Amino acid sequence: MREHRRTPPVVKRNAREERRRVQLMEAKAELRRGKEQRRRRDNLIAAAAGAVALIVAAVLQGTVFASNPTAADYAAAQAGLQSPTPTPSASAPQTNGPEIPKPETAAGKTFSGDLVLNGKPVGVQLDGTKAPEAAAVFASLAQTGTLNGRTCGRLTTGDAFALLQCGQKADGTSDPSYTWGPLENTPTDGKYPAGTIAVARTANNAYGNGQEFFIVYKDTTIPADSAGGYTVVGTVTSGLDVVQGIAAAGVKTGNDGPPVTPVTIDSFSVK
Repeated sequence: MREHRRTPPVVKRNAREERRRVQLMEAKAELRRGKEQRRRRDNLIAAAAGAVALIVAAVLQGTVFASNPTAADYAAAQAGLQSPTPTPSASAPQTNGPEIPKPETAAGKTFSGDLVLNGKPVGVQLDGTKAPEAAAVFASLAQTGTLNGRTCGRLTTGDAFALLQCGQKADGTSDPSYTWGPLENTPTDGKYPAGTIAVARTANNAYGNGQEFFIVYKDTTIPADSAGGYTVVGTVTSGLDVVQGIAAAGVKTGNDGPPVTPVTIDSFSVK
């Protein structure tokens, strides 16, 4: 009869430890593979998000910022060119979203307060009688502090085309989802006296108003586009010299672009 030899306990223990070591190594290798896959996926997502952000910024720079009144608009008005009949853009939405305050909240009211630019107050007044929707919007933006910390990233310094445009984020954009209409209190003659506060918007779109506005610091004529003129929401009641001082420092390049002196909205409050 053949003798049956038992495997010594030490050998069995060594075999088990070897299997555990192999399993541990395989588990670590799988963990490394998972981390590498997640890293590659996260990199792809980050790259895609960056590309989308650049595209959105470019679109906004080409619409919200660039399509507001320019020196060329003024030149056309001075040359006596006729503006198209003001009609809303057929393709633009003609209703406001639920996040836009209702005009009834400002109708018949006057809001007074301060717009503090680089530490210097500019007294402002919003007219809820002539522009109830616009007054409701900017009173709401003031009360929520939405515009605090934003910039005034555009200045024009033409002989008779003079405005400071404000409300942009640090990257030069504003909230693309926050758009509203209709146009209100637009000058029929295209004349915007010094001290006018008007609403910036996309071109040819009566519902293309947003969170940006411009302050006219010298009498200016701006021709209407196919949607009309620009909603006058209020006036500067004091401190227009603050804006004029910013304008006196000039534009970085030419007479239409970022001001030489960077301008920040420290606070905007009305009551």
